[in-house]
Amino acid sequence: MSSYRELANAVRALSMDGVQKANSGHPGAPMGMADMAEALWRGFLNHNPKNPSFCNRDRFVLSNGHASMLIYSLLHLTGYDLSIDDLKNFRQLGSKTPGHPEHGEVPGVETTTGPLGMGLGNAVGMAMAERMLASEFNRDGMDIVDHYTYVFMGDGCLMEGISHEACSLAGTLGLGKLIALYDSNGISIDGKVKDWFADDTKKRFEGYGWQVIEVVDGNDGAQVRAAIELAKADKCRPSIIICHTTIGFGSPKKAGTSASHGAPLGDEEIAATKAALGWNYGPFEVPQNIYDEWDATKKGAELEASWNTLFDKYKAKYPELAAEFCRRIEGKLPVDFKKKAEEWVLGLQKAQDPKVATRKAGQIALDFFGSIMPELVGGSADLAPSNLTINKSSKDVLPHAFAGNYIHWGVREFAMCAAMNGILLHGGFRPYGGTFLIFSDYAKNALRMAALMKIPTLFVFTHDSIGVGEDGPTHEPIEQIATLRILPNFDEWRPCDMVESGAAWASMIERQDGPSAIILSRQTLEQMPRNDEQVKNISRGGYVLKDCEGTPDVILIATGSEVALAFHAAEKLAQEGKKARVVSMPSTDVFDRQDDDYKESVLPCAVRARVAVEAAMSTTWYKYVGLDGTTVCLDNYGASGPAKLLFEKYGFTVDNVVAAAKKVMK
Repeated sequence: MSSYRELANAVRALSMDGVQKANSGHPGAPMGMADMAEALWRGFLNHNPKNPSFCNRDRFVLSNGHASMLIYSLLHLTGYDLSIDDLKNFRQLGSKTPGHPEHGEVPGVETTTGPLGMGLGNAVGMAMAERMLASEFNRDGMDIVDHYTYVFMGDGCLMEGISHEACSLAGTLGLGKLIALYDSNGISIDGKVKDWFADDTKKRFEGYGWQVIEVVDGNDGAQVRAAIELAKADKCRPSIIICHTTIGFGSPKKAGTSASHGAPLGDEEIAATKAALGWNYGPFEVPQNIYDEWDATKKGAELEASWNTLFDKYKAKYPELAAEFCRRIEGKLPVDFKKKAEEWVLGLQKAQDPKVATRKAGQIALDFFGSIMPELVGGSADLAPSNLTINKSSKDVLPHAFAGNYIHWGVREFAMCAAMNGILLHGGFRPYGGTFLIFSDYAKNALRMAALMKIPTLFVFTHDSIGVGEDGPTHEPIEQIATLRILPNFDEWRPCDMVESGAAWASMIERQDGPSAIILSRQTLEQMPRNDEQVKNISRGGYVLKDCEGTPDVILIATGSEVALAFHAAEKLAQEGKKARVVSMPSTDVFDRQDDDYKESVLPCAVRARVAVEAAMSTTWYKYVGLDGTTVCLDNYGASGPAKLLFEKYGFTVDNVVAAAKKVMK
């Protein structure tokens, strides 16, 4: 049998060699964390390399994702579909081993990490999902959901503010099956961190309500093993294991220095390091006995087979619960979802009292979808009465009491969105979370990561414009709509009334290949007249809401609260003998994916006189209005005052839209 150190040295060697061959990367962290990784992966981690999606596997997140050669080496050694040639192609174009771990690109990678602290936020969400799913589906003696979430993190992760948000919440909720291993090596790119990061991490996490375990020598696998045992023994608190390690462990000249952090060690230093470690093998060479001791395929197959036996008994006793569990883990929508949603949206057009704020319309939509989708899990960043994200089926998730579907995130927008991504990645839920649109800035990186991973997380942003009114420019999201629109893979919806809000929610839920956000108004809005065909066309992102006979003289394009403005401007133009078409475009992202024929039917190229109307920046509208068109938008910050007066002050009036239309018709 090889020693713990010999097995860890395989990770060190592969990490050094991969970074050296790429001439790019971060060898020091994998070398310093190798003993931690060996202790966890060989001693505790339940997983099946031949089935990376086994639903009851432990989740492992590498939050300090720059140390990606660590996880690639672990996946290769334990038997995942990651060959030695893949490790040799580290950081090369088209390889399975990119510079930071990418979910969906690398088998066994649970989430895309790179922005420091983000993986920690994801891990909190995964741990929440495990507890919530267990509370819903486990029965006496049949714990079909029963696993841990482990996260590796470094000094940088704990410096980032998201670590406070996420870890504060985890401690409050009592996520006893979340275990974080902190690589406390005291080194960042700039050097020794003691001059700019002198926090007492132990006291900090004790203050959060975590169990804190300190490992004096994190490069001693036996000490790390003992610490993990202690962490698992506490079922009521999340645990942080502070592992004091040496970055670049084994390197004679660069260990313990920033020189090993973000650059290859060099052939000479690698040779000296391998000699110091007693690793007498060439580049990317691992002896068979080391491979055999790392191989987790047999144990993983047995683990999954044992779970399958348990699930067969569960299915025999609880067939309906078992079927529901499988549907949700597979991410399938309920039977007849599309049909029920279409019928419900068509019914909204016949509502007797339709004049509501779209934030209220969103709540009405959640009442419906929550009634047919038990996997819909919601929350708000301390703004539930304003966001109206609570629906009739909502039941609070509380500390140590996870049998609910509504999460009070507190004022933690970034952690909320990162954890929502973790909940989604775990499986079994479709999470949505709300805050004011202006505060999407606090969470933007988590939105970007959802888009990068192409996962269907749902975001709710209310108070969408100068309609916020008296709160003033600090709360008026002039630029936010444009910044969300330019995110690749990200769908943004800004509905104009109750019907469009319902249709937007249906489309967002049906989407499986990326995240979506719905942008909702504070103020009440007028419901627009439509026929059934127009209602169905809402899901295409843009459609003709009001038309004229023959070729239009001008096309008015609008979203949200400005659709009614365009509609009444078209009526006034008609009274003056001008033919105007009104296009409601709740989602430019979805509209842009339609076929050319449909887009031409809505925005015919021959009609060059166009006006875009939106109480936000004009940036994204020029591709629709062209050089011959114009915008009625807002390219500066707002002011504090009653909403009605603000709209008048900044030109959002029927008369101003009519004037803009006449100008482009000349």
